[in-house]
Amino acid sequence: MPPSERAPAKVNLTLHVLGRRADGFHELDSLVAFAGCAADVVALEPGPGLALAAVDGPFAPAAGPDADNLVLRAARAAAERIEGLRLGAFHLTKRIPVAAGLGGGSADAGAALRLIARLNALAVDDPKLVEAAAATGSDVPVCLISRAARMTGRGEGVAPIALPPLAAVLANPLKGLSTADVFRGLGLSPGESRGDGAVPGATIDALISARNDLEPPARALMDDIGIGIDALGQSEGCRLARMSGSGATVFGLFADQRAARRAARALRERLPDWWIRPSMLR
Repeated sequence: MPPSERAPAKVNLTLHVLGRRADGFHELDSLVAFAGCAADVVALEPGPGLALAAVDGPFAPAAGPDADNLVLRAARAAAERIEGLRLGAFHLTKRIPVAAGLGGGSADAGAALRLIARLNALAVDDPKLVEAAAATGSDVPVCLISRAARMTGRGEGVAPIALPPLAAVLANPLKGLSTADVFRGLGLSPGESRGDGAVPGATIDALISARNDLEPPARALMDDIGIGIDALGQSEGCRLARMSGSGATVFGLFADQRAARRAARALRERLPDWWIRPSMLR
């Protein structure tokens, strides 16, 4: 079997938008965690050249054309920066919903870069590998380390944090939502500032006082987001219900795994057409 890496879903516990930079990117301050029970899988068969040999899994049809796949974009970005890099054929299994606010493509890219690091005896924090991650996409640097962190700037600032494991339920209506459309809904002009970047501690009580600034424009674009948040918020034992990233995935935090699993079972009855997963966030 070729070497493989799990690519866990990214969950934005908080997401403060501080403004829009002159280059058009939005300035963010976000606490990010990763889901233990929701992940794609990326494998790399060493060999000549570079290819995405196969894409399978329940969300493979939505993964898009190979030319746009972040796995290949990340590998090319690494090869441009590291001379003589060994690559090969990637195999991607898509289990995370696409365009869901869970950073599935970025998680895949992070996993691909970790596989490249293993194949080439590089440290995951090698500066050129980190640079390749940032060049691939805003969420890729945090997905490269794939652990709880504070993400700042447009995503290039990544500082790991100590996060107690959080029991959660993830829910997605299986409808894609454009990240660009959601950010556009904020209506910020280049150079415009807004809000603050005060990120609280990583306990549930502290997270309650924070927010996701993309939630209001995302709700305006898709009613299902409000439906999901309301359903999770009404679940027995739910301490906090919020949207992840730019949506449409929402999550609820619970006191323990048992409460999260019980809530997930009840939520599947209430929202039978949704993708719903209980998971620990770390």
